[in-house]
Amino acid sequence: MKKISIGFKKIVFFIFFDMMITTLSVLLSYGFRFDFAEIPSSLYFGVYITVVVLALVRVFLFYLFKIYDISWRHFGFNDTVKLINVILFSTIILFVVTYILREYSIIIPRSIIPMEFFISLFLMLALRISKRLYLEKYQANALGKYTVVVADLDRANTIIRSINTQESEYYPIGIINDQHSGIHINGIKVYSFETFQKENPFVCEAVIVDENIDIVQLYEKLHISSEIEVKVATNYSDYKTKLLDISVEDLLARRPKDLDKTLIRNFLYNKTILITGAGGSIGSEIARQCSSYGVKKLILLDHSEYNLYTITEELDSSNIISVMQTILDTEALEKTFFKYKPEIVIHAAAYKHVPLVEFNMQEGIKNNILGTKNVVDLAIKHKVQKFIMISTDKAVRPTNVMGTTKRICELYAQNSNGQGTDIVAVRFGNVLGSSGSVIPKFKKQIEEGGPITVTHPDITRYFMLIPEACELVLQAGAIGSGGEIFILDMGEPIKIVDLAQKMIELSGKKNIKIEFSGLRPGEKLYEELLLDESDTKTKYESITVAKTTLYPLEKLNQDIKELLHSDDQLSKLQEIVPEFKHQLNA
Repeated sequence: MKKISIGFKKIVFFIFFDMMITTLSVLLSYGFRFDFAEIPSSLYFGVYITVVVLALVRVFLFYLFKIYDISWRHFGFNDTVKLINVILFSTIILFVVTYILREYSIIIPRSIIPMEFFISLFLMLALRISKRLYLEKYQANALGKYTVVVADLDRANTIIRSINTQESEYYPIGIINDQHSGIHINGIKVYSFETFQKENPFVCEAVIVDENIDIVQLYEKLHISSEIEVKVATNYSDYKTKLLDISVEDLLARRPKDLDKTLIRNFLYNKTILITGAGGSIGSEIARQCSSYGVKKLILLDHSEYNLYTITEELDSSNIISVMQTILDTEALEKTFFKYKPEIVIHAAAYKHVPLVEFNMQEGIKNNILGTKNVVDLAIKHKVQKFIMISTDKAVRPTNVMGTTKRICELYAQNSNGQGTDIVAVRFGNVLGSSGSVIPKFKKQIEEGGPITVTHPDITRYFMLIPEACELVLQAGAIGSGGEIFILDMGEPIKIVDLAQKMIELSGKKNIKIEFSGLRPGEKLYEELLLDESDTKTKYESITVAKTTLYPLEKLNQDIKELLHSDDQLSKLQEIVPEFKHQLNA
């Protein structure tokens, strides 16, 4: 047998007592009407009709208007108003029925109707506020976790009502909104950040934050400790809210304020787009973005069968063409260009994992440099309008082979420009949650009970959410006229050990230790986004342009050819990228 849910039991409980209250109210009303003397026998049937009509109508209306969905322990002012309106409506229906029955000589005294209304209203309100009054007086903690809601007034009201219409574990004690301090919403006082910390007599146990609030600033203003539970409220209908666990991605997210979606839409709409590395972390998100902006045709190219299958199944659109192909196969790649005639190429295919490329230098150089060269050359040959290459902050003063290969890709892209295709590169740091990033690794280590391994106590990295990074990539591509290396504003670099500590706090597991394993081959303590400070501003604060580095294309082609066949590839990399300082270990 299936276990009966608590919600179903609650509904049955209230239906039973609402019918009992209605019956009692009718009997009391007749008692008051006849001074508790014997009711005339001619009115017996009228008593029966009154009970049946009111009981059935009220149960139906309470169910229809979701009175039974209201949380018993959170019953509040708005719920009271709703209950009054529904009881009044049922009383009006009884009033109409009374006049209809008079045609059939069934008499219900008119004075019964208002008396019954007030008695029922009093008893039903008393029943519904009884649990809250009892808990507030004798078991305050049973009301739930003392919770603060941080949102604008409309969303705060929606969040509170969503909490109060279910048996939630949260008990709202305040709303924080700097613009409307001092007023009350749904019976709950609105505080500014400052007044809440000074005046509020409760110890806050939980914070519910609207999804549009800057989580980082919130943590700073409220001084949130690991003992305080934080939930993000997302809007999934006009009047309902879902509460989600806050993630480290929420804390580290950089939300650019100058994102120009109109520009991106105009850039992509009704175009044929080719994405290399379309199954990877960056490539798949760019595919999602392109799909949402109404492209004419989306060609997803990747050499990984599983990755390509995953993104193809996710997008599931008739305008998507999946091509399982490596960018090293020039002949096959050219057939793809010839067949589909892309107007925009977004090149995300690359080997990006620093230690793996260190230990597989030949493959890293071939895939990253030769693969990029193949795609750039074919884009120019087939008169692609715009070519956008994804680069990395590790290309700046590189200390590893991977970063150096990406710097050579930047040089090739920048110096190949001007042959009919606008070629740009976009450089940014780590994206949150990408394959090979520290966050999935730390999550796994926490799930396993630790320890978390960090390479060095002082190591720092830039971080950005994948969707935001990809939208800015598209925006940079849209404004590029060719030859630029765009740099995305990544904010301030973050200490990896602080990130690990924050993830431990969010997990609620206090016994997780952090161990330092030492820098890996090619890894440096901090990353940079500029070779020098001579960057150029764009009209968007989130996007700047690096200084142009000239490198004769004929010489660069010759150097790449020599690099691919060299017996000392490290020395050749150093020759092409003089700022490359190879770092084998800490």
